Amino acid sequence: MTENVDAVEQTGDSKQARELSVRLAVPEMDCPSCAQKVGKALQRVDGITDTTLQPTTGTATVTYNSDRVTEADVVAAIEGAGYDVVGDESDSREESTGGVEIAPPSEIWTSSRAIKTWIGAGFLVFGLLFEFVLTGQNIEAATVLDYPLTLADGLFFVAIAVSGYPVVRGGYYSAKNLSLDIDFLMGTAIIAATGIGYFVEAATLAVLFSIAELLEDYAMDRARNSLRELMELSPDEATVRRNGDEVTVAAEDVDVGETVIVRPGEKIPLDGSVVEGESAVDESSITGESVPIDKSSGDEVFAGSINAEGYLEVEVTSTAGDSTLSKIIEMVQGAQEKKTEKEQFVDRFSGYYTPIVVVLAILTAAVPPLAFGWPWQTWFIRGLTLLVIACPCAFVISTPVSVVSGITSAAKNGVLIKGGNHLEAMGEIDAIAMDKTGTLTKGELTVTDVIPFGDYSESDVLRYGAGLEQRSEHPIAEAILTHTEDSEGIDLPPVSNFESLTGKGIQATIDGETYYAGKPALFGELGFDLPQARSVTDGGVVPEEVTENSSPEEAEKEYADHVLAGLEEEGRTVVLIGTETELLGGIAIADEVRPISQRAVERLHELGIGHVVMLTGDNEGTAQAIAEQVGVDEYHAELLPDQKVEAIDELSDEYGDVAMVGDGVNDAPALATATVGIAMGAAGTDTALETADIALMGDDLSKLPYLYELSDKAGNVIQQNIWTSLGAKALLAIGVPLGYVSVAVAVVVGDMGMSLGVTGNAMRLSRMVPDTLRGGDSSK
Repeated sequence: MTENVDAVEQTGDSKQARELSVRLAVPEMDCPSCAQKVGKALQRVDGITDTTLQPTTGTATVTYNSDRVTEADVVAAIEGAGYDVVGDESDSREESTGGVEIAPPSEIWTSSRAIKTWIGAGFLVFGLLFEFVLTGQNIEAATVLDYPLTLADGLFFVAIAVSGYPVVRGGYYSAKNLSLDIDFLMGTAIIAATGIGYFVEAATLAVLFSIAELLEDYAMDRARNSLRELMELSPDEATVRRNGDEVTVAAEDVDVGETVIVRPGEKIPLDGSVVEGESAVDESSITGESVPIDKSSGDEVFAGSINAEGYLEVEVTSTAGDSTLSKIIEMVQGAQEKKTEKEQFVDRFSGYYTPIVVVLAILTAAVPPLAFGWPWQTWFIRGLTLLVIACPCAFVISTPVSVVSGITSAAKNGVLIKGGNHLEAMGEIDAIAMDKTGTLTKGELTVTDVIPFGDYSESDVLRYGAGLEQRSEHPIAEAILTHTEDSEGIDLPPVSNFESLTGKGIQATIDGETYYAGKPALFGELGFDLPQARSVTDGGVVPEEVTENSSPEEAEKEYADHVLAGLEEEGRTVVLIGTETELLGGIAIADEVRPISQRAVERLHELGIGHVVMLTGDNEGTAQAIAEQVGVDEYHAELLPDQKVEAIDELSDEYGDVAMVGDGVNDAPALATATVGIAMGAAGTDTALETADIALMGDDLSKLPYLYELSDKAGNVIQQNIWTSLGAKALLAIGVPLGYVSVAVAVVVGDMGMSLGVTGNAMRLSRMVPDTLRGGDSSK
């Protein structure tokens, strides 16, 4: 448990009233009806101001006024509802660091309840043996109120007392808290059956229901494991350099600005920046990218990622509670609090379902004997069976376990879904809009072509181009310089008299002569006859009719014209290099399309997304070229942020639910307007994490088809769980009056079977992984 303290001024009083928030682990609170019982118990405590109960994590967060209530009072209220609070105060009073807490795993099969269940089961088996097989040895053992008790009856009674005690105890607390839940229904059924001498039925019900509860606890614990695995990614300790020494301390005790040491094979304890060393780092826990990323000085690293091979020194940039991993874990837990529309429907439905079936159970037990004189024993048992069927447990947990499974599966694969409602909405998307820069493209300018003219070589063009650009801070200059550095044997010349020509390019003196680098329009002003964009053949080859009657000089110029025109048509920015009298060549720059973009769009179409649209602020030519290359259905170019919002509205009107994929910063208005907003490359970006409904933690567009497929499958699983559990309950309820359903069948199929079935079906989502969309390969 953790405790947060806030000082709040008490109105009308000079002293300070402290409002405390304590998070308690309540492992046995594993279903909505359990949470409802705990909630009612806490509501009766004067001074408790807020409660957050999470059956999927087995935790209760309670905010209370410390002048009126103590933590012991809170614990007593929860235990008064029949649930144990685990964890001792010595290790649970730590200041909250923003981490997520989850109930510890239970020793389900060796617990006190399990032992009582096995003992009761043993007595039940022997009782059945004497009752139906060894009837000759089933002697009368005693007489109570003139009612003879056989040896089998005695064995059944022991089974009822041992296995039924936890059930009846739970029913007592349910009645105390006015909660019409499974414990109350089963406890009532066991007491009623025992009271009128139906020991076989009572013992069978007690033992089978106890076994069902153990199996459901096991299933819920498996579901919680996916959350525990996420939490375990966060390192507990860090090796810090302090005063020249290396010391090992708790991760939460490391401050921003300190240097942590990370050796090969160790987890990086906190977010930070590499200050020394080089290594490959496995960031799959954050971004879902399975291939380790090379890191060196200046590169950002995340808590929870694994240093694969080298030695690293990392300067801490955020505390343990503010790390990217902590935020992911917090958001995954918070996501479970946002109920989907289907969950809300289930909650409303179950509120009517249980009372109606309870009334039907009472009528079934009483009306036929009273109205028609039919056998009391037969109809009492049938009423008892309906009482068992009245519990909506499997129906109620069908949606939350699916949501937990889907959200945690996504988080482990680098996709952060910030609510079950967003998971549900993503599976119903009809169209997807994508930003171009940073989404379909890498968002980084790179040199794609170097085109020398005349007798000049590519090296000449790069030498003079990079020489001019080394004084510039423009992103195009950075791309040219980076490309030149990667090319071997190019020495940059010294430059002087550097001057920026705003909106056109740059000029400087090299070897006593003025050189220019800039847009074709700049050289048009210098007197060069440059082409307008027009069609060229594949590869920029000049058509035969252009060259057959041309002089060598004319042919060279026409060839250059067509190459430049073709590059511009492909959406590339061309920087020309030359003097006032001669062109040396051109350098084509482009925001490179992600290799995965085309296949990702194809995969979305294959999965059923009917319309994929690109929205960009880029010019028409660039937008058209990129759209054709990646295969989107349409594109909208030269859009301002507010115009992207208008485009989203138009798509919604035409197609229905729309998802918007962007960088989470420039596209914030469009992300907020879309049915679902999805941020690309959100790892370490607070704005992206806050803006979007869903965040792709890495720059991997292949996660988008995975996200849609997961959400679509989650929607199907939820519907399967809801309607299967409802259908099974309905069939059992119909079969009870006809005599086809016994108490044992009602427990094994209607309660235990369906609860295990919906949990197992939901856990299928945890096995989904993103497709490997490389080179058109969609295999997993």
